[in-house]
Parts: sequence; structure tokens; C-alpha cells
Amino acid sequence: MPIQIIVPEGALTPSGEAEAFGKLTELLLRLHGLTGNRFMTPNVIGEVTVVPKRRTYSGGKPADIAVFELKVPSFVLPTQELKDAWISEGTTIIEKAAEGRIKREHIFANVSYAVDGGWGIGGEAFSNAALGSAVAAAA
Repeated sequence: MPIQIIVPEGALTPSGEAEAFGKLTELLLRLHGLTGNRFMTPNVIGEVTVVPKRRTYSGGKPADIAVFELKVPSFVLPTQELKDAWISEGTTIIEKAAEGRIKREHIFANVSYAVDGGWGIGGEAFSNAALGSAVAAAA
């Protein structure tokens, strides 16, 4: 499941980037009871994108913001409770990693859902059902 963190230069140190990404990965796996799952763990992927200072915006004006995004199949994060936990706990992760360089109210999150059958891992397309089966088999 791809995770992307987008921040302006200087918002996170290189170790803060790695820490935040690792903790978001752990959070996603924990929320779904998949910690240690041999299939899912290596397939939580993504990147930290660092953009030049003054190239992130809020209200149409340059502002230091952080965005963390998650793309999942429709069967992941199905309840509002899970979405709320992902956003709340994820915001805290980014806030701590930023060490005061990004205000909590300038941390944004979103979750989007991939089209069924649109997951590709190692050149193989997975439907939601096939992906769920692979996860269950690796439990």
C-alpha cells in the first residue's frame, strides 16, 4: 500500500523522514492486525517527497505544510474509526518527526482507494479478493 509524505525542505531531517515513514508503516499494519504479515509488510511502500522551500501552499499562499497520503484497496480502512485513527495518529507521527518545524494545523492527510484489480506487485495484477487471499495466506 503506497504511502507518500510530502514536506518542504527542512521540515524533516533525513532521520526524521525515515522515522516518520517507518512509524506510518507500523501504524497501517497495526490498525489492520497485520503486524509481521510476510506478504503485507514488504508491500507497504512509498516515498518521502521533499519540495523546495516556499513551494508548498495553504490558502493559495506559500506555507510550510506536510501531507501524508495513503492509497489502499477498498477493503482496507473501511470504517470511519480506522480512518480517524490513521489520520489522528499519523498526524502525531508527522508532528513529532518535524520537531516543531510544522504546526499540527498545517499537517494534512488523505486516503484514496485504488480501482479493484489495479494493484500490481512484481508484475502480477491483484484483484481485491486475490490481495486479501495473499494477505490471509501469509498470516
